[in-house]
Amino acid sequence: MRMPTLYIPHGAGPCFFMDFGPSTPAMWEETAAYLRSIARTLPAPPKALLIVSAHWLTPIPTINAGPTHSLYYDYFGGAPAAYQLQYAARGDSALGLRIVDLLHVAGLECEREMTRGLDHGVFIPLMLMFPDANIPVIQLSLVADQDPQTHLALGRSLAPLRDEGVLIVGSGISFHNSAVMPAGLRGEADVGSGIFDAWLTEAMTGNIGDVRAALLANWENAPMGRHSHPTPEHLLPLHVAAGAAEADRAVHTFRDSFLGATFSAFQFG
Repeated sequence: MRMPTLYIPHGAGPCFFMDFGPSTPAMWEETAAYLRSIARTLPAPPKALLIVSAHWLTPIPTINAGPTHSLYYDYFGGAPAAYQLQYAARGDSALGLRIVDLLHVAGLECEREMTRGLDHGVFIPLMLMFPDANIPVIQLSLVADQDPQTHLALGRSLAPLRDEGVLIVGSGISFHNSAVMPAGLRGEADVGSGIFDAWLTEAMTGNIGDVRAALLANWENAPMGRHSHPTPEHLLPLHVAAGAAEADRAVHTFRDSFLGATFSAFQFG
């Protein structure tokens, strides 16, 4: 049974597991509920998870190919409990070799490494999506040149995994500009994020295949594109998910806001 591909918001650091106190709204509550709902929407339980996180960039595509995973607490300033979170997912060496082969067939290099832990763009959302940690996980890095076409090609090369029970998840957030936070703390909505979100939603859901890929490749020229992503690493996991989707249509699955900024999630297929 063919798996869809996903682009999800992974929040901000360990946000879903922080206590905001009785006087502070649970700012990430709706996003957490969305992530918890994902497993119920899938056509079958995944045999494995392939996660592309905004928080790992390497010179060439790289997978963490070890049989087990540690966690990489790559966030700062959280409560001590944030550094005690656990997600004991195992790896999948056979799937790692399969990914290397698929990338090589597509003319793409790929390296394996054995020691890097899963970063928070992986283990934080997975703690909500698949809390039992009973599905093998492999993380694939972004490429440090951050070229949109490279990441679309990465996704296309991985598309056969969907027919092998592998759920491909792009983990980022569709708005990522910390410069707007002071205005958000004052209760001001970020109009630019809404403009980009509207463009992105129409680009993803109103187009398929090469047309959709061309729009993503040219995201910098979208309305409020650079305002929404001064750097592209949190958007590029979407390119991988869309590339792996091939001609499958996208569904806009979720929209939320944080400190006045709008962001969305998508499912392909």
